[in-house]
Amino acid sequence: MRFQTLPEWLAWQEKLHFTEVDPGLERVRQVWQQLKGKATLPFKVITVAGTNGKGSSVAMLDSILRAAGYRTGAYTSPHLINYNERIVVDGEACDDRLISEAFEEIDQARDGISLTYFEFSTLAAVNIFCNKAIDIAILEVGMGGRLDAVNLFDADIALITPISLDHIQWLGHDRETIGFEKAGIIRANKPLVCAEKPPESLINYANELSAHISVATVDFNYQYDSQQWHWSNEIISWRKLPHPALTGRYQLQNAAAVLQVISLLIEQGFNISQPQIEKGLIEVLLAGRFQQVPGAVLRIFDVTHNEQGALSLVELLTGSGFQGRTIGVLAMLKDKEASTVSAILKPAIDDWYIAGLSGSRGMSADTLALKLKGVIDDVKINTFDSVPNAYREAMANARKGDRVVIFGSFQTVASVILLP
Repeated sequence: MRFQTLPEWLAWQEKLHFTEVDPGLERVRQVWQQLKGKATLPFKVITVAGTNGKGSSVAMLDSILRAAGYRTGAYTSPHLINYNERIVVDGEACDDRLISEAFEEIDQARDGISLTYFEFSTLAAVNIFCNKAIDIAILEVGMGGRLDAVNLFDADIALITPISLDHIQWLGHDRETIGFEKAGIIRANKPLVCAEKPPESLINYANELSAHISVATVDFNYQYDSQQWHWSNEIISWRKLPHPALTGRYQLQNAAAVLQVISLLIEQGFNISQPQIEKGLIEVLLAGRFQQVPGAVLRIFDVTHNEQGALSLVELLTGSGFQGRTIGVLAMLKDKEASTVSAILKPAIDDWYIAGLSGSRGMSADTLALKLKGVIDDVKINTFDSVPNAYREAMANARKGDRVVIFGSFQTVASVILLP
């Protein structure tokens, strides 16, 4: 084996390819063919693409399917605390040994072909799922769809969550162009579920493939009140459902699309009852999505990093009737629209503690401060070299009854979520 520990494997993978992001399927397809011979998988595949809500949708699908007794594999990215979070079998993150063994198999099969960090993880996840005899895999696209490594594998059902502007240097500068990239996960004559009205480019592509499209508020609907919600399509109606155990009314939009996927699986022979759906919704867990940690100072961790996510976050912050001060700890990646995000959240945050992120994609605190200039009053901005330093100072200056909101990226949240 090339390396004996998972950290060694990951450190090597970070430097193996000449660039961190290299869209395209040829290299990863060639390695998979040398590893397994073909891309047809021995289990059903749900592929999830979109801008926001992917992680929540994967988590709810996985929770409901496991509640119904199915053996699942879930692949997501990025991870929050441990790399192992990316590859989950039947609700349990795979251990270091299993992942390292999968890496060794891929390393032997690639025969010198260069792979990115993400491509290694994608191949490892699907290889592990093949060896673990799962019933169904839920694969989250890393970026875009058409040229993402996950798209090597054919989706039996494609789920596309809300689409907005993100990763514009790779995916395009408008929603129509980005929608076309997301549409790449659609397969001919296979079902497609859209959590909101999609761009025309996506609809046109789906029609060209004769994919059966289900669109929210057109082909399936939901209604809600403070205690419960109701879902229906032309075939099935589920009444008096519990709200998902994920904070935010927007999670009902994600859950509604998830239930449309569940209804399609039922049509395809899966046995899933309403009590099992309810159990899955109640038990779903997902860190870093408006995750609240009670205390004298309330801490809220949220991986929000784009315009659509910021709109959801400001709704939660302003709609709670909170009386104390709100202190924001913000750090972002270079490719994110920091001025847009901060402008949206300006009404909800009293003081800003901004920090730099390390790594090639990390934005420095000085650069972030420049992006906020003219959006946030200078007297409200405090600058720090690292997220932990910004977080500690924010907590030190917070009074009883205040709250500290840590947001801006997975890396931002991960760097402090385990701190007191």
